[in-house]
Amino acid sequence: MKQRLMLITTLLLTGSLLLSACGGNNANTDGNDAAKGNTGTTNTSTAQSTATNAPGAEVVPAGALSEPFTATDLSKLPATAQKRNDTIIVGLTDPSGAFTPYFQQSGYDGNVSSLLYASLVTVDEKGVPTPELAESWDISEDGLTYTFHLRKDLKFSDGSPLTADDVAFTWTIQYDKAYDGGSQLPTLNVKGGKAYKEGTAQSIEGIKVIDPQTISATLEVPNATALVTLGSNVLSKAYYGKDYKFGHLEYIKKLHEHPLGDGPYKLEKFIPGQEVRFVANENYFKGKPKTEHFIYKTTEGDVWQFLETGEVDYASFSATEENIEKLKGLGFVNIIPYTPSTYGYMQVNLKHEQVKDKLVRQAIVYGLDRQSIYVDAAQGAGSVANIPASPISWAYTEEGINPYKYDPEKAKQLLDEAGWKAGANGIREKDGKPLSIHYLGSKSKNTDIFIAVAKENFAAIGIDFQPEVFADFNSLVSKVEGGDYDLVSFSTSMLTDPSEGFMQFFNGEIKDYDNPKFIELYNKALATTDIEQRKVVYKELYQLFNDELPIIFTNYKKTVYAYNGRIGNLTVSPYIGLAGSLPEWTLK
Repeated sequence: MKQRLMLITTLLLTGSLLLSACGGNNANTDGNDAAKGNTGTTNTSTAQSTATNAPGAEVVPAGALSEPFTATDLSKLPATAQKRNDTIIVGLTDPSGAFTPYFQQSGYDGNVSSLLYASLVTVDEKGVPTPELAESWDISEDGLTYTFHLRKDLKFSDGSPLTADDVAFTWTIQYDKAYDGGSQLPTLNVKGGKAYKEGTAQSIEGIKVIDPQTISATLEVPNATALVTLGSNVLSKAYYGKDYKFGHLEYIKKLHEHPLGDGPYKLEKFIPGQEVRFVANENYFKGKPKTEHFIYKTTEGDVWQFLETGEVDYASFSATEENIEKLKGLGFVNIIPYTPSTYGYMQVNLKHEQVKDKLVRQAIVYGLDRQSIYVDAAQGAGSVANIPASPISWAYTEEGINPYKYDPEKAKQLLDEAGWKAGANGIREKDGKPLSIHYLGSKSKNTDIFIAVAKENFAAIGIDFQPEVFADFNSLVSKVEGGDYDLVSFSTSMLTDPSEGFMQFFNGEIKDYDNPKFIELYNKALATTDIEQRKVVYKELYQLFNDELPIIFTNYKKTVYAYNGRIGNLTVSPYIGLAGSLPEWTLK
């Protein structure tokens, strides 16, 4: 499957697994990881079982701020912001322009589509599935058939009706043999999906349109993420399916910058490198949003300056005491503490000989002072990660997990065992080749800190560290897709279900980790909706990844959001970010 680079510390994603307003942070956040998120779906995949039991889903207090802080002096609000009466502006890393759900190039595209499209099912602030376009649903006793009951009189933004036929079309094209996006839906194994993909069936047997407001999907085996994965964004069949022929989906690319959605806003204008403009959708099923215009400002620049001058109304920052005190001193911003359900990591190019060996990957982790980079340098606004799950996840565990505390001597021992011996110039060699690591990162203060510490750490254990820094996300994506790297820093998008922490190994992003035990455990964890049974399996999965390190885990972040004190009704969910409340935002 074609590699799809996703989003990590992004804003309002809407995704199933990543998006449905899944990235609730500002993309200009003070972090070193490029934003990556599953770009295939637009809803947050959550286990049905979390509806009755979601321990650990509370937001963890961040830094020195444990509860929201209210602006103390709105008279200090810059004139630029005071003059805006019908427009709210938020910063965002420049998207690619692929604004069609299931076909996006990055999570930043997902930030845009999160405002343009609604989902059948979303999740609340605790990760519990809740109705959106579907007013209710039924699940058969065997856990295989999901029946969705759509609200009456749903419309797309052009006023055309949204019916079960549109849902059926949306599900069907994801089983097309030409589909190369990052959607999780094909992994659900809808009955007859394989036959359709192979061209031996004209339709998908398991998809049944019962009436204009009712549709069902029958799976071949139970899947704990099915409810919200099936309940993702809906594409208009009349618009996106007008030219559809089996095996040919290239035409959809022509529609990316002219999206037709059903969400709270419509796309007004996209100016690459400058902004994305939205206007309120009068046909939105919840009613027209309270603020007429919304803008993503994509111009590169200092987020502090943008907030201080009133050029943006909202921004996120690392939750350091210094940042929090500075934000309080502005007087005109409200501040919310926030711990996102994400984790940072370094993607490993497993095709390259020097990092293919597990011992080398373990040596890299032992030899890298992650505590200094991600905790101390961040003034405590973060912690070290060792598994593919956030501490706020109900599946999170430290039992049987190696913390890989900084130990250069252990790193040297592992490199010796792997056959990399110290050379004359201090750089280790094997078969006449030096142990060199080509690292990619995004331009930021934290990347500078990482590179400075990593150079020193790696030199001490005999690794030649070669960093390359990119000023924009899309350039980084191109470099990674070309395969010219050993390590690259990323962070996930928001994760609702623990299965999402592994999705990069299934959506084509990471192709070279071949371990039957991983597949067995991954499928076993999805085969039940019993949360206690799933916890047991995920603990084993986390222990496996903690040992094999097919990706190198780096950190968890603690964040604060600061926003214009005039904005009312703004809330942030650890699972769907800002998108859930944005239609209700007002400017006082």
